[in-house]
Amino acid sequence: MADLISVIVATYNRPDALDAVLRSLAGQGDADFEVLVADDGSRPETAAVVDAWKGRVGRKLLHVWHPDEGFRLAEIRNRAILAAVGEYCVFLDGDCLARPNFLSVHRALAERGWFVTGNRVLLSNELSRRILSEQLKAERWNSSQWLSQRLARKINRAAPLFSLPLGPLRKLNTRAWRGARGANMAMWRSDLIAVDGFDSGFSGWGREDSDLFVRLIRAGVLRKDGRWGTGVLHLWHREADRARLAENERRLDEVLSGDRIRSTKGLSALQAEVKAPTTVHSH
Repeated sequence: MADLISVIVATYNRPDALDAVLRSLAGQGDADFEVLVADDGSRPETAAVVDAWKGRVGRKLLHVWHPDEGFRLAEIRNRAILAAVGEYCVFLDGDCLARPNFLSVHRALAERGWFVTGNRVLLSNELSRRILSEQLKAERWNSSQWLSQRLARKINRAAPLFSLPLGPLRKLNTRAWRGARGANMAMWRSDLIAVDGFDSGFSGWGREDSDLFVRLIRAGVLRKDGRWGTGVLHLWHREADRARLAENERRLDEVLSGDRIRSTKGLSALQAEVKAPTTVHSH
């Protein structure tokens, strides 16, 4: 069982979605958490959204920012990890709404020696626009409302929004890293430190999460299935630029063919910087 949870929310120039995500976190039944907005170089509008939520989300709200030098998700997440104080880190994308029991379920699933991967429901462009423009609290909709959205083909599936007490069934694929997604995952901060966090050598979209999962499993930290309990609502967005995907897949193949556990450029590389270009604002 974790004590203080550090929720790390990755974002980049999507303040309307981030506002909805912070609202969903403010409505959590479990209040023993801090939020770190891991901002990959957004314009000032994002800082304004974070500032507007000061004192209203969890125990503490931090804005961790570095300059925009391209897609550097791995690095900004590492900067947020270094700024976090919780024992347990829950990672959430800045366009994924968390239902009120999201953190309480993650807390219940937290177990030493394990990391948890959850799942998501993809919302249509039309439904996402409505939620954001009308400030609809979709994270509080009930099952019948979501089934209605499924019948109207406004979401890709409804199953992730239901809960089942799977117990030992959550540990059936303990060494499977394929299919796990970083938009909704959780792990002990000590395990992240042991593998030196995310590898900032992965720049551009893709495979930085797979790399982390592979190295965690190799280090003896096994995967627990968080489906049927932790599902989030993923707002529609345009497909990310995948120009670097082939290079990132090559890097992942190198990891898979070896036995390396620690990042080539991870948490320790940031700690070694004399002056890391990171801005942290406490609210």
